[in-house]
Amino acid sequence: MALEWVVLGYTAGAEAIMLLFLTLPGLGGLRRGLLTVVRSALKPLLSVVPFCLFLLADIYWKYEMRPTCEQEHACTPSEHLRHEKSIMKNQRNAILIASALLLYWLLFSVTSLLGRIDQQNQRIENLKRSE
Repeated sequence: MALEWVVLGYTAGAEAIMLLFLTLPGLGGLRRGLLTVVRSALKPLLSVVPFCLFLLADIYWKYEMRPTCEQEHACTPSEHLRHEKSIMKNQRNAILIASALLLYWLLFSVTSLLGRIDQQNQRIENLKRSE
C-alpha cells in the first residue's frame, strides 16, 4: 500500500507547484500558457477524488480491524507499539488525503477565476477598440 501514498504525495506536490506558479505575481504572458496547461491537467487530476475516497475507506477499515486490548495484559508491548505506529501513519495519511483534496479544489477555483479574469480583460480591450 505504500505505492498509493507515494502517488498521492507526488500528486499533491504537483498540485501545490501548479497553484504556486498560477498565483505568483508578475508572470504576465507566461500565465496564459500556464493556465492552458493547468486546465488540460485538471481532468486527469480529477481521478484524485475517488482515489482519496478509496484510501480513506482503507484507513477506516484498518481502524475497524485494529486489535483491541480489553484486558490489562492482553497485548504485549511490541503489539502495543505497532498499534501506536499504525495510528500515527493513519493520521499522517488522513492529512495527506485532506491536503490533496484541498489543493485540487483550490487549483480548480483559481483556474476558473483566472479564466474569468482573462475573459473580462478581453471584453475590456474589445470595448476600448470599438470606441
